[in-house]
Amino acid sequence: GDALPLQRFPPSSQEPAPVSYPAAYKPCKLPARPLLRPAKVCQAGDAYTREKFQPQPTRDLEKEKRRLQSILATGKDEAEEEVEQVFVQKKEEETAEPDRFEELMNEIEERREFLAEMEALGQGKKYQGIVLTEISQKLHEMEIIDKKRSEEMRNIMTKAFPVGSKSNLQD
Repeated sequence: GDALPLQRFPPSSQEPAPVSYPAAYKPCKLPARPLLRPAKVCQAGDAYTREKFQPQPTRDLEKEKRRLQSILATGKDEAEEEVEQVFVQKKEEETAEPDRFEELMNEIEERREFLAEMEALGQGKKYQGIVLTEISQKLHEMEIIDKKRSEEMRNIMTKAFPVGSKSNLQD
């Protein structure tokens, strides 16, 4: 915190005296290894405090006994069967045909867009055969779905409005 020494320019015959710096300005050296904290400092912190025990929800022992009895009796777990049934039902719902028809339309549109992009980049000839083949496959699958739908509609219509005897027409 002292003031800097004033520099006086000595006469040219004398050489300037070297300026000495106080010890506070010397670069400090870091220790070779980090310093360890004393045990009292560690114990004062939260390092040695235990968390309070909080019990987890208990399981139903009677239900567990019935489940194990059924496993020993039948060799199958009831819970697994229920999960499989739910999984199969979800699969059937996901593979509904109207959704598949829409998916096919979207896939065809994506392939047309891809082909247009490739033609814009000058790569249309390279991908044209592949993309057109994929589109024709999708169209064929759509035709199959359409035939199934129209046949189902015909069956529904014939059940709802039976065509037959003249007595139905006269009434």
